[in-house]
Amino acid sequence: MEINLKGRHALVGGSSKGIGRAIALQLARSGARVTVAARSSSALQATVAEMEAHHPAGHHHLCVDYSDIKNYKTTITEYLKESPADIVVNNTQGPPAGTSLEQTPESYQKAFELLFQTAVTTTAAALPHMQQRRWGRIINVASVSVREPLGYLALSNTMRAAVVSWGKTLASDTGRYGITVNSVLTGYFDTERLAALNDKKAQQMGIAPEAVTARLKEQVPLGRLGRPEEYGFLAAFLASDQAAYLTGAVIPLDGGLLRSY
Repeated sequence: MEINLKGRHALVGGSSKGIGRAIALQLARSGARVTVAARSSSALQATVAEMEAHHPAGHHHLCVDYSDIKNYKTTITEYLKESPADIVVNNTQGPPAGTSLEQTPESYQKAFELLFQTAVTTTAAALPHMQQRRWGRIINVASVSVREPLGYLALSNTMRAAVVSWGKTLASDTGRYGITVNSVLTGYFDTERLAALNDKKAQQMGIAPEAVTARLKEQVPLGRLGRPEEYGFLAAFLASDQAAYLTGAVIPLDGGLLRSY
């Protein structure tokens, strides 16, 4: 099966590094014109340069701060009016780690704006074009913690569950336009975000970060962390014509980590 995304414009959030970057690179390899969005201009420019060097298609970068919802809404709405997207990958940096006892109403509000409001805002700005063309792909990067909450990620657990529920509802409303909406439950991937979380856990437990990573691997039936490029493969399929009958799905990508159905 060959995935061909030529003629499609993809907007990938949080794509200066990690999973977002891997998704952007794979969409470019599949022929899409990709806009990468995040806070770091230098990292985004490097990603665009790599995509243009190997898969030229007029790729672009957009500097945005997902934690500033007011300015983000203005920036993304104006950008998508000028350069409509056929494929939207809703992804941002994660909120601070911590248990529910460590959070405040204000921290939940900030996490709500970071994870939920940005996804809704981006999608709302992209939908008119998708509806007009009667084709569109919305992919939400979520977490396995939606099904099995992780005690040290209270903010992420809560807000990503809201995103997944919203995505499922949206899929019912957009299907008539040929627009699919799917969410991916992310397991343990070899990224800077996971490394930072492991460092924090290691300090709390008084052990080496490598020991924390080893314990995570032991929980995964495949016995390893996921590679970011493997995430890109799934995203490219979800963005393709071959996935036209797949919508409203909540897909674990976790090496078998989840024990629930």
